[in-house]
Amino acid sequence: MAYAEAKSVDRSLIPVIDLTDLDSGDRSVLARVAGDIEHAVATSGFFYVRNHGIPEDLIDAVYDMAGQFFRRPADEKDHVRVNRNHRGFLGAGGAKMSDDAKPDLKESFIWGLDIDESDADFQAGRPLIGPNQWPDFLPEMRPVLVRYFEACNTLGWSLLKVFATALALPADHFIKATDKPMTRCSIIYYPPQDVDAGADQFGVAPHTDFGTMTLLRQDEVGGLQVQDKDGEWVNALPIEGTIIVNIGDLLARWTNNRFASTPHRVVNSSGRERFSLVAAVDPNFETDMSPVVAEGDEALFDPISCGDYLVWRFGKAFKYRSKD
Repeated sequence: MAYAEAKSVDRSLIPVIDLTDLDSGDRSVLARVAGDIEHAVATSGFFYVRNHGIPEDLIDAVYDMAGQFFRRPADEKDHVRVNRNHRGFLGAGGAKMSDDAKPDLKESFIWGLDIDESDADFQAGRPLIGPNQWPDFLPEMRPVLVRYFEACNTLGWSLLKVFATALALPADHFIKATDKPMTRCSIIYYPPQDVDAGADQFGVAPHTDFGTMTLLRQDEVGGLQVQDKDGEWVNALPIEGTIIVNIGDLLARWTNNRFASTPHRVVNSSGRERFSLVAAVDPNFETDMSPVVAEGDEALFDPISCGDYLVWRFGKAFKYRSKD
């Protein structure tokens, strides 16, 4: 059985949005980017951003750390195996992003806000908050990945201002509580996918993301496929110097589906290793995600906090949590 297939697509069908001067304070720039994003969400649901502010040398350094980490023996990576706070190494088969899918064919290393064991929320046992697990065999990994986490949050907060502007809300509406964000970053390794594994085996099975938005830097191998408005799968090809952005389920809830999340998947049919850098951007645990309802509409979702929603979704998606 062959790989799951997607049709070829002109790259222009997934818009590329220029973020030059977005943080300048110029309201006309904010309005222009908001209009571009509204168009992107209405058409493909995904978009690329360029001039996004994350330095290319930092991205290269993160890729270097990913290659060094994932090529170490399994027993060394297991020293930082993922813990109950979703920090550390998650081996192949440890994630299943869709209930009826095979486990995903990937390995991940996950980190978040770099706190220590004295943190009050960690001491109180708040879920999904805790110290990162850094491998002893790669001491240079920590400062590089912490810088990348901070850079992704900076970009994410800027984009959430744009989403608020597009809904005629105060620019800070979605970022009022971001001093202790629930953002998770991952470096991800996809092995070459065997064609004999069948069309129902994916690097990541079809799914929508959990949080407010996801920032993805994929390497030149490609493999990301996005479901378009007609239900067809299209290839989201790598474009040098860009970050791919997609809306997650939490932002869909928060905006009462005015910005909807888009299904996507990964198929690594290249015959080569594939690496990607993922940042799932979210505000603080206690943030109220009650829907912002337009005049004349009704709320489509019940109120829930950011943290409680993520705990529920993680319980369904990650095998290790069934053991807790």
